[in-house]
Order: sequence, then structure tokens, then C-alpha cells
Amino acid sequence: MNKDRKLIIAGNWKMNKTVAEALDLVNGLKRELGTVKEVDIVVCPPYTALESVSKAIIDSNLRLGAQNMSAHNVGAFTGEVASVMLKEFSVRYVILGHSERRQHQKESNALIAQKALAVHAAALKPIVCVGETLAEREGGQTEQVLETQIRGSLAGLSHDQMEESVVAYEPIWAIGTGKTASTQQAQDAHAFIRQVLASMFNEGVAKQVRIQYGGSVKPNNARELMSQPDVDGALVGGAALTVRDFADIIKNSI
Repeated sequence: MNKDRKLIIAGNWKMNKTVAEALDLVNGLKRELGTVKEVDIVVCPPYTALESVSKAIIDSNLRLGAQNMSAHNVGAFTGEVASVMLKEFSVRYVILGHSERRQHQKESNALIAQKALAVHAAALKPIVCVGETLAEREGGQTEQVLETQIRGSLAGLSHDQMEESVVAYEPIWAIGTGKTASTQQAQDAHAFIRQVLASMFNEGVAKQVRIQYGGSVKPNNARELMSQPDVDGALVGGAALTVRDFADIIKNSI
């Protein structure tokens, strides 16, 4: 649409959808989006639906993502899921460091960095989430918070690994609130993230990395957001749970 980087739009279903509901959703998406080639489309169902969704989309243009992954390969880690288990279902992407996991599971930047390395070791692609709270934004700390999270959560990645990673900017104050960062706020944050990546790696790597926007993305704001020079897609929450809204976000982004 507006740059060399191909848009990537992922639906984070969070803790929603039974297997039957998941199949209804992806079958509808296949019908609506089957001819779309301009966007990498990713669906991230709960673990319980990964196998069924994987089979349903095997010959489609939809790609499968997981909502989290352990930093460990196998072993005594109750409740965790390892990369080898995800790869059984042809998972391609893994969301890491979502604000809900940072908040509720107390995930640190250091843990997210370990997970990112594990994702790459399994030849998968991480979608690493960063973002500030409303208090941090109002306190003028947005850039400081983002830089700390980026440097901490991506520490240890090689240049090649970083180029194969996706970053998702999710202003926490805009997630599920109906509030959306203005297009200028989104662009400014994305440009700053790219600037930090350039200082961590180099300009070439920073230009390759796709940076998604996440935070109350809807069909009616998708086109304007995706038209920004440093916005390379979206990580969609609530609107990813219906065929109509998710399909319209993608169609309006092309």
C-alpha cells in the first residue's frame, strides 16, 4: 500500500472461542479473504483450537499464530507450552509480551527476550508487544517506556533474527477501551520504535522490521492507520472475533 514492507494483520483472539466457534470464524475468513495476497493474515486462537484451526486453514492464505510460548523446550513447567508442540500444528507466529501477560503474569522484558530467542531457535517468528499506560503517556514517559521495553525484550537477537521478528506497538490505554491513538500518535510511536531498532541493530534492519499497531483497530480506522509510513499492519483484538470486522479491517488496509 505505502511501503516496501508487506502489511501483516494478526487477530489475537485471547481467551475466546470454543473449537466449534473457532472453525466457524476461520471458515468465514477463508470465504471473505481467500484472494487477498497483499497482506500477511495471521489468526491466533487459544491453544485448545490450534489443531482444528490448523487443519482448516492448511490450504488457505491464512497463517497460524499462538498467543504465547514457553522459553523452555520440554520439562517440568506445568501449564506451559513448548515450541515443539506448536510446530506440530504448523504455527508460524507467536505473540510475546502482550500487555495482559506483562500485567497479569508479571512477565519481564528479560523473560520476553528469552522467549524471543526460543521462538527463533524453533524457526518461528515472534510478534513482540510493547506499549505504555495512560499514566505513562500523560507523564511524558512514552518514549522512555518504549525504549526500555524494546531494548530489554529484544536483547540478544541477531540482526537476521530481528529482521524476521515483528514488533507490535500497543498503547495500553487504547486496548479494548474504544480509544485509539490518533494516526499521528501511532506514526510518532512507530517511527520512534524504528529509530531505537536502528540504534540497536542498524538502519537496514530497522527498515526491514514490520511494526504493527494494536489498540481498538476497527474497519473505520484501519485505512488511515495503515497509510502511515511506519505502520506496517495491526494486531487486532476484539474486532478479530467476527468475520465481518476482521475481514473489513484487512480489505480497508489494502
